[in-house]
Amino acid sequence: MQLQNPVVRPLHEMDTTTLQEILHEIPLWVKSPDYDRVDWLNQFLLDMWPYLDKAICKTIRIMAQPIFAEYIGKYQIESIDFGNLSLGTLPPIIQGMKAYDTEERELVMEPAMKWAGNPNITLVLKILSLSITVQLVDLQVFVAPRITLKHLVPSFPCFSSMVVSLMEKPHVDFGLKVLGGDIMSIPGLYRFVQETIKKQVSVLYHWPQTLEIPILDASTMAVGKPVGLLHVKVIRAIRLLKMDLIGTSDPYVKLSLSEERLPAKKTTVKKRNLNPEWNENFRLIVKNPQTQVLNINVYDWDKVGAHDRIGSQVVPLKLLTPHEPKEFTLDLLKSTFTSDSHHKKPRGQIVVELTYDHFKEDSDDSNELLERERRKENRIDRASGNESPSGAGLLLVTVYGADDVEGGGGHNNPYVFILFRGEKKKSKVSLLTF
Repeated sequence: MQLQNPVVRPLHEMDTTTLQEILHEIPLWVKSPDYDRVDWLNQFLLDMWPYLDKAICKTIRIMAQPIFAEYIGKYQIESIDFGNLSLGTLPPIIQGMKAYDTEERELVMEPAMKWAGNPNITLVLKILSLSITVQLVDLQVFVAPRITLKHLVPSFPCFSSMVVSLMEKPHVDFGLKVLGGDIMSIPGLYRFVQETIKKQVSVLYHWPQTLEIPILDASTMAVGKPVGLLHVKVIRAIRLLKMDLIGTSDPYVKLSLSEERLPAKKTTVKKRNLNPEWNENFRLIVKNPQTQVLNINVYDWDKVGAHDRIGSQVVPLKLLTPHEPKEFTLDLLKSTFTSDSHHKKPRGQIVVELTYDHFKEDSDDSNELLERERRKENRIDRASGNESPSGAGLLLVTVYGADDVEGGGGHNNPYVFILFRGEKKKSKVSLLTF
């Protein structure tokens, strides 16, 4: 079939009746200010369509095989296969695109798509040793999907999955030729097929139902995801190096994990003490226990100027057995690089107790979910005591903003306090917020 160029007429040459007939063809970006014009995307689809056609058809073949297999042996059907499968040369047209800002790690868009294609799709059924060819003709599809690119991650293509749902029931129009005749012209059959398609598609994909297409594997998605907590108890230091002129030091300890940009945890300062006792507890978020190390730095506090580092040490987390406390007595070094010629100078020792609690794996199994609910109260009781729970957890709180905050003097410098089980956290102060 040879395609012919359409006849194009300016709008001012059309009468009222003709204009009313083509109103439904006007793109949404013309009728609605919420939709953006995406000519560049339509050009992209046009250039990529020969390759998208082959990729989509390959996927259709894979998805259709188990469906065909269900019918083989029924109704005297011996085999079902595609004779031809091509979506043709005409790509879908996106008539407008609406985007949403959800303040989440995702991108949400709603394209309005129309496709009047020229596909070449034939299905060959073998029934009682007779081959019957069914051809799809005059296909038209109007659909308004919501496409969500979820879990933005720092790995190409920068999102881990694509979630698709239909905001309205799709319009699908087509003809079916069997033995040269269009069976869709049979009275009542066309409407029955239309309603059946809409019903089946709506049950599967009409919002709030969704189709999730994984893009990245689980190992890539897990990059940067917290997997556990490291409990650190700074117990004491022994025979610290004298850093002050009066022959003493004012020590404190800073704790941090490698591969992290979070601020270091700090103990209190012990004034004029070379054998300080702290017995202070800290928790650090772990993302990769096989590669991360705990950095321990002991400093001498000074009232004026930079604080002098007394010594350092590191502990690889892979040395820890999950949920088992382990005490370390570590020799402090000037530098953790062994090539440093001064690293053997005695600088004292630091005693710490470390416990790594690995998070429980997520599961969609309903029985396990019920079991977790049943044990939740017991877990809370154990977690609130001194005992470390067998399955650690992490509460992430993001403070986005506030509206209509009252204050005196015409402006505020607001901040937020969050209190959870006796632990208090303070947000940054937002200065001069009017």
